[in-house]
Amino acid sequence: METTLDGLRDIKIYQNRDGYRFSVDALLLYSFVDMKHAKDIVDLGAGSGIIGLLLARKYHDAKVLLVELQASLYRLIERNIGLNGLEDRVSAILTDIKAIDKKLQPMSCDLVVSNPPFRRPRSGRISAGEEKAVARHEIKLKLTDLAESVSYLLKAKGRFFMIFHPERILEVVDTLRMNRLEPKRIRFVHNKIDAESKIVLVEAVKEGRAGIKIEKPLFIYDKNGSYTDELKEMYGKNLL
Repeated sequence: METTLDGLRDIKIYQNRDGYRFSVDALLLYSFVDMKHAKDIVDLGAGSGIIGLLLARKYHDAKVLLVELQASLYRLIERNIGLNGLEDRVSAILTDIKAIDKKLQPMSCDLVVSNPPFRRPRSGRISAGEEKAVARHEIKLKLTDLAESVSYLLKAKGRFFMIFHPERILEVVDTLRMNRLEPKRIRFVHNKIDAESKIVLVEAVKEGRAGIKIEKPLFIYDKNGSYTDELKEMYGKNLL
């Protein structure tokens, strides 16, 4: 595929022009991660690697593993790791998330992130091209599969951060709890102040105590159609 060179904050990324491309979701999830320290990070379903690479910049002493199923995206990840000079701390594996127990040790990390496919196979408009479709629709990964793999990877009190569709939030909470992942923080994201939420950010703690915080809504655009100050701050100096 033909590629383009794009950037987000201080990370440069090659992406397939006509394949799956990161969106504002990646920035939202990265910014939602609020751990003070992280040692071992895993990004499940890494795409072109943008979220994991951003986290490698954020946590300077952490080791980051990017897990991707699609070979076309995996090749981009390897290229992007080198492009950003992070070969010493960031690595990638080409594997199915459902088979993560055959590749990695249990309880081997303290932070897991994922921007998983959240549309059911027959819901919404199916994306053109397999790369986009697999990334956005539950064709090869279901929510239950993801939760089981996250629980396998996380140490006790390790933290999981994900982004999903709000209409499935009850399913998310139930599925996480069934896998010893206690939801602790939820934030709904709206395009603008008078629009319904289309995105929800969720943090869960493995074997955490019950108790959840619903944070104030996050708005992407202001009444004039420009990014809100919070979004500009997330993007960094390029938009300020």
